[in-house]
Amino acid sequence: MIGMVVVMCLPKDGKWAIRWTATVFSGIPMLQTFWLTWDYFFNYSGSAAMAYVEGPFDWIPLLNVQYFMGTDGISVPMLFLTGLLSCLSIVASFNIQERVKEYFAFFLLLEAGMMGVFVALDFFLFYVFWEIMLVPMYFLIGIWGGPRKEYAAIKFFLYTLFGSIFMLVAILILYFTSQPHTLNILTLIQSGSILPYGLQMVCFIFFFVAFAIKVPVWPFHTWLPDAHVEAPTAVSVILAGVLLKMGTYAMLRISWPMFPLALHSLSFWIAVLGAIGIIYGALVSMAQKDLKKLVAYSSVSHMGYCMLALAAVTSAQAIAGCMFQMVSHGLITGALFLLVGVLYDRAHTREIALFGGLGAKLPVYTAIMVFFSMAALGLPGMSGFVSEFMIFVGAFAVLNKVLVGISVLGVVLGAAYMLRMVQNVFLGPFDMAKWGGLTEINLREIITVAPLMVLTVWIGVYPKVLNDMMSATLNNLITLMAR
Repeated sequence: MIGMVVVMCLPKDGKWAIRWTATVFSGIPMLQTFWLTWDYFFNYSGSAAMAYVEGPFDWIPLLNVQYFMGTDGISVPMLFLTGLLSCLSIVASFNIQERVKEYFAFFLLLEAGMMGVFVALDFFLFYVFWEIMLVPMYFLIGIWGGPRKEYAAIKFFLYTLFGSIFMLVAILILYFTSQPHTLNILTLIQSGSILPYGLQMVCFIFFFVAFAIKVPVWPFHTWLPDAHVEAPTAVSVILAGVLLKMGTYAMLRISWPMFPLALHSLSFWIAVLGAIGIIYGALVSMAQKDLKKLVAYSSVSHMGYCMLALAAVTSAQAIAGCMFQMVSHGLITGALFLLVGVLYDRAHTREIALFGGLGAKLPVYTAIMVFFSMAALGLPGMSGFVSEFMIFVGAFAVLNKVLVGISVLGVVLGAAYMLRMVQNVFLGPFDMAKWGGLTEINLREIITVAPLMVLTVWIGVYPKVLNDMMSATLNNLITLMAR
């Protein structure tokens, strides 16, 4: 937030000063999230209690609203991901030439809002951060986006705001049914489970609509491809890498442990929505002619795995797999959007059919793109495989076997659309007349994807670190869901 104010005070002609100032002010919280993750792993990961708690401080005493923050095993990985992707996205945005000052100011505000969602433990504070994020995202798409940017920005804003209204009503119900009235999320998790079944069901469905739009769960997904295709590259990275995770994070943090009766009644239907998302997203990805749209619809498919896992509420493996998928999808899809942006900056088109044989002209770029394509289709040794394997093992034990079996087809379809894309873009004859002037990926662009490559392999080869960090928190959540 301070960085945003500093950037706004800089002269608009000093573009490089603005870019580097934004990078520094995004780099500081990135380094802090690295330290936070390190310290949490060694000092707190064995406990399910909240760590680094701030508050609760009285904020609006009349309504019993508090400034209350804390982290645990599900928010620390999300903070790490947010810090890393935000800083890399700002570095990837150095090629923005128009209204540079406003762009980077909005980006820093967006990062502040995202960080806030993952640490807020008071509903009022949570709602403020959830809504703050909408404003910069609306302008980032609406001003710096593609040809249909206004349509995409308004659609994104209205969809999310529509869901937020349901969330606000559910929060008010919880506030007025609690004695004394409170908005403390941890207190309401303990008292929410004793609400009457009907009231639990209403609150659960209202929260589910709000969070499902963010994920996005089929059929609430239609804003996503438009937003992705029209958004600038760095904004697509944040949209896929962090914003979609807020929906699944909020389900794990709020509605899943708070309303166990409603959750168990609806878990089968949540699994059905997950399975539809997996297959539908993969089939639509196969039909895409635009490279960015292909990656956007693959997000619908990959987030469907998270919903399948979240439906398996009694399985520790499935819930852990959901967290792994959230982190893994953020790394892999974030990198794919960065790489699509690299090609678009040079070729000024994303039409898959227009390319071919780029592997001969751009060997380094091709190698990195093929690496992340393999990671996206779940190649063993990479993070995508670990998350999908954990989800299927956990879900198969407790969910409908036919439903999980159908969902496994998503892995085959995922391989089909990623390999088809690699074949059409990088293999075959190279059109020297059309693409002879393309230049190789540069150092700045490599710097934005190299950390994501390292983490993708690390989680794929040695997932124990991430698992150990989350296990105590997840076991506690499963205990709360089993009430």
